[in-house]
Amino acid sequence: MKKLINSPDGVVADALKGIAAAHPGLKIDYENRVIYRGDSPVNGKVGLISGGGSGHEPLHGGFVGLGMLDAACAGEVFTSPTPDQMLAATKAVDGGAGVLHIVKNYTGDVMNFEMAAELAAAETGVTVKSIVVDDDVAVQDSLYTAGRRGVGLTVLLEKIVGAAAEQGRDLDAVYDLAAKVNAQGRSMGMALTSCTVPAAGKPTFDLPDDQMEIGIGIHGEPGRHRVPLAPAKDIAAQLVEPILADLDFTGAPTIVMLTGMGGSPLIELYVMYGEVKALLDAAGVTVARTLVGNYITSLEMAGCSVTVLKADDELLGLWDAPVNTPGLRWGV
Repeated sequence: MKKLINSPDGVVADALKGIAAAHPGLKIDYENRVIYRGDSPVNGKVGLISGGGSGHEPLHGGFVGLGMLDAACAGEVFTSPTPDQMLAATKAVDGGAGVLHIVKNYTGDVMNFEMAAELAAAETGVTVKSIVVDDDVAVQDSLYTAGRRGVGLTVLLEKIVGAAAEQGRDLDAVYDLAAKVNAQGRSMGMALTSCTVPAAGKPTFDLPDDQMEIGIGIHGEPGRHRVPLAPAKDIAAQLVEPILADLDFTGAPTIVMLTGMGGSPLIELYVMYGEVKALLDAAGVTVARTLVGNYITSLEMAGCSVTVLKADDELLGLWDAPVNTPGLRWGV
């Protein structure tokens, strides 16, 4: 195992120090391993919190800042943060308008965020609502979930809902918007290689050089099936077709994200996006906004994931609104 680390058990703590050094406008709570926007809490604004296991960068800490999250809780690699971390974050970002928890549908995350919300309400009286993102069309249930996994749509939801909170919308309105985005987005991913969790020291699974895994999760969980390696055009079809079969995206503009899983170079991601866009065009799907790059990853796994969100003028306006985070920045 070759990694740019000091020790497997210090990766998350050391990464938080690096984030603080690179982005001095953020605030870091090292004890609770929470990343905050520098001006939190923002008085009168709904606080937005997300989080999860580390190893998916820039999700979630890279999306803390103006127009997105107020805080992100960092768990150990591929391990849910604890309720204590989430409770600390909830208290710290409460500006008097309530707090929304944005939770990817993984059993540990859901359980711990629920516990944190209950504790926050009991201890401080803060009103907390939770949206559970479950956009993965690959499998109905997986090793870590009851129901569909929460994957790439989380990024789009955090951006859109973050813009709405920045406008001053109340908690009910922000929650309803989050539910709308979750209902209208779908994702599908694939892997060319496994990844290596630092504490494990070996690949999560074996994948022969002439094989690829279709429908993987962001922790390297098995997908729909393992198939022979194929050209980008054929891989794109195996990602796009299940998405289009699950929801009708015609008749409205869409936001499309193609994210790498951490180990595929940008040139390959653009090759893949070109094939994805051609398939969407052929299916009569109108692409209004595009995001290509590494936005929700799985350490150094090679591969990619496609997310399609059925939008409208409201969602496009919120997408275009100013954002200033380490991972996304425009309009400022």
